[in-house]
Amino acid sequence: MSAAPPRPAGRAFPFQHEVRVSLRDLDAFGHVNHSVYLSYLEVARTLYYFARRGMKDVGELDFILASIACRYRSPAFLHETLVVHLGPTKIGGKSWDLAYEIRESTSGRLVADAETTQVQYDYGAGRAVAIPPGVRALLERDRIPE
Repeated sequence: MSAAPPRPAGRAFPFQHEVRVSLRDLDAFGHVNHSVYLSYLEVARTLYYFARRGMKDVGELDFILASIACRYRSPAFLHETLVVHLGPTKIGGKSWDLAYEIRESTSGRLVADAETTQVQYDYGAGRAVAIPPGVRALLERDRIPE
C-alpha cells in the first residue's frame, strides 16, 4: 500500500522539505516541542538556499537570520511526516522575507506557519550588504504573493 501524496500548502510555495518526527523532537507531553519547529525551518531554509544557489558548504552562506516569528496551529506527533513549505515574500535592498507553512503530509493539517527575515551579509567586512543581482533574480523568480 503506497502513501497518499502530500497535500498542498495553502499557498503556492516554490520549495518543500519533508521531515519525519522522531523521538528526540518530542517534549514531555508527547508532541513536538515548540523549539524544534525552529530547527525544521532552519533545515528547510538552508536546503532551499543551497539548492537555489548551487552551494555545497556552510562557509558559502552569505546571509544572517535577523528575525523569526512562528505560530503553532496544531500539535505534531511521533512518526508523522511533516512538509515544510517555503518561499520569499518581500525582497528589499539588503534583506528578504521567507514565509513558511508546516503541514502534516497526509491530511494537509496546518501544524505551524512562520516568517523569517534574512539579511545579506559580508562576513569578512562584518556588515550588511546589498543583495547581489543574481541572488535577487533567484528570489524574485520564487516570490509568492503575501
